[in-house]
Amino acid sequence: MAPNDTRGDTTSQDTLFGRMALEQRLCTEEELQRCLEDQKSRAADDPSTIEELMLEYGFVTETQAERLESTIEESREAHRRIPGYKVLGKVGSGAMAVVYKARQLSLDRIVAVKILPRRYTEKSDYVKRFFKEGKLAAKLNHNNIVQAIDVGEAGGLYYFVMEFVEGKSLHEDLSKGKVFSEKEALEVLIQLAHALAHAHAHGMIHRDVKPKNIMINLDGVVKLADMGLARLTSDVEAAEREKGKAFGTPYYIAPEQIRGEVNLDGRADIYSLGATFYHMVTGRVPFEASTPSEVMRKHLKEPMTPPDHINIALTAGISEVIEVMMAKKKKDRYNSMEELLIDLKAIQEGRAPLQARQKFNIETLEQLEEGRPVDVQAADETLYTEETVTRYRIGLVILMAVIALLIIFFATYVAML
Repeated sequence: MAPNDTRGDTTSQDTLFGRMALEQRLCTEEELQRCLEDQKSRAADDPSTIEELMLEYGFVTETQAERLESTIEESREAHRRIPGYKVLGKVGSGAMAVVYKARQLSLDRIVAVKILPRRYTEKSDYVKRFFKEGKLAAKLNHNNIVQAIDVGEAGGLYYFVMEFVEGKSLHEDLSKGKVFSEKEALEVLIQLAHALAHAHAHGMIHRDVKPKNIMINLDGVVKLADMGLARLTSDVEAAEREKGKAFGTPYYIAPEQIRGEVNLDGRADIYSLGATFYHMVTGRVPFEASTPSEVMRKHLKEPMTPPDHINIALTAGISEVIEVMMAKKKKDRYNSMEELLIDLKAIQEGRAPLQARQKFNIETLEQLEEGRPVDVQAADETLYTEETVTRYRIGLVILMAVIALLIIFFATYVAML
């Protein structure tokens, strides 16, 4: 009985090893097929596993083989301990979680299963945060947000089940050096703005909008993912607890998040979305430095080089929108995602971004025309609405008329003396 069990385990291991090597593009279909054929021909005299053959032919390295072995073991453990789901393979991992592709047996559909690493399961704060992410995500139902399905615990394993997105992350494209055209970037940004508008309408701020958390499926539908840092604006207790602490990703973080301000709102997400927009159309992040702290200092203090000075193919409208999105003072940004969407759609239709232009003063526009980088809120100045300016002009005309009448009266009086 034992020999039969061993052969069964070997066959299962071979199948998993070959499939995962193919899925992770460590080998080609032709290379895998060659190993399978050789394994079959050697079966009697020199039985070998697929892993051994791939190593022999140099299709995978020893390090790659070890990683695949580890992934297979983790997948088996997850499969054994999460009821109702069959784990198919590892999708990716980060500092806080490992994500697997799985099949939900009850509905026969492919899902993603996020698992909290064992090293965090004994820390109550991490477990609470993990469950909080699932519950917050479940409050949202939007086509451009990764849908939450289930969250739970089984045998000490904490898991969060969500929609599986067949496609790629925005980060994958950017890391390969892709620079998006205006048309492509706007299509992505408009979908993301709708997703964030939905979250904000439910009293939620994402706080970690960045390329790694943005998925694009095979049909071009954009999906905002990872609510790990999301917070309800009404959660005063959490806001006070996090006061003075910076939460977010340095390259895309809003200044008020760096300062750990209590009263965060949707404008923090507008800033991070603007930084992502900047990266997409220029091919580089808005601020670069050798350390995260220096990057964050630049977000706080340094003016940003306008994107159309880096990519001269961009229209001025795109640059104006990004600069308003990334204004260092949140009062100088768009007030809401809905306001931003007006300008994004205007540019998409070939019109001027009027919402953004109301945020600029004449001096700033002159600086832009001269090709000088600007910080739209570098000077502590008040920006006036068109109605206020009109009233001021009318008052000035009336004042000048009164002065003219007084001069005439004084001249007449002098002449009569």
